[in-house]
Amino acid sequence: SPPARSPSPQGFLYTAPIREQGNIYKPNNKMMADELSEKAVHDVHTKEIDLVNRDPKHLNDDVVKIDFEDVIAEPEGTHSFDGIWKASFTTFTVTKYWFYRLLSAILGIPMALIWGIYFAILSFLHIWAVVPCIRSYLIEIQCISRVYSICIHTFCDPLFEAIGKMFSNIRATVQKEI
Repeated sequence: SPPARSPSPQGFLYTAPIREQGNIYKPNNKMMADELSEKAVHDVHTKEIDLVNRDPKHLNDDVVKIDFEDVIAEPEGTHSFDGIWKASFTTFTVTKYWFYRLLSAILGIPMALIWGIYFAILSFLHIWAVVPCIRSYLIEIQCISRVYSICIHTFCDPLFEAIGKMFSNIRATVQKEI
């Protein structure tokens, strides 16, 4: 039973649940906090995302970190005008930045929808088809392996023991002639 509480200043025995900012699934009242402290509950749909480090697992380090110097370079002795070089750098950098933003604004949500559907189908097939088939196969093959093992021990072991005893008395000697 929950511990006894003193009435709140308004006269209520329990205060109304207070929500954490932006998270309606995890109320922050005392009774719920006691229950949640026993086991950690994480809801993947309401977890906060990091808007600064958007690639915490470094999935795209080799692709995203391509700069002007990685694509365009002038070797020693072959230089354009400094103003052209600066303008090219600025044009490349700004175009890459804004075109990526434009593409992500136009195609980001549809691509997220497509990838969400794809990984949902992949998860569904893995959970409801692949793993049960593998488990079923392992259960069935275990039964077959027992029968196979009995047959091998029954028929092959005596045969190989007999052959081993026949050849166990053979002695070979090597002599070197000078």
